[in-house]
Amino acid sequence: MRRFLLDTHIWLWAATEPHKLTSEVHRLLNSPETDRFLSPISLWELSVLVQKKRFALKEDFAVWVQRSISDLNLKETSLSWKVAYEMRYILPNHKDPADRFLAATAVAYDLTLVTADQKLIGVPGLKVLANV
Repeated sequence: MRRFLLDTHIWLWAATEPHKLTSEVHRLLNSPETDRFLSPISLWELSVLVQKKRFALKEDFAVWVQRSISDLNLKETSLSWKVAYEMRYILPNHKDPADRFLAATAVAYDLTLVTADQKLIGVPGLKVLANV
């Protein structure tokens, strides 16, 4: 079983613009042998994007999120002591705490992070499936 943590952009692309996913990422995310996970940081980032009008929703935020999670068959990770512990060590000099939280979640839950963020590709100790 493959276990992937979708970063915020991958989640939004999978839900609304799947053509932005590479054929490999699309194939792996849609495989019946894949478990897909979402971090609480992605929910927060989406709320910021909506608030700043950088991502438009035609329905209520909570309704859209619940439908997206259901449609994509996503499992939600939680903030735990393991995530907090990993945040102390992963990307210590990285300026974006959301990236650090996402990476720490992937490490704590032993997930492969699916991302297009070049800053997260090649981080020691972080398994990444790059959408590039």
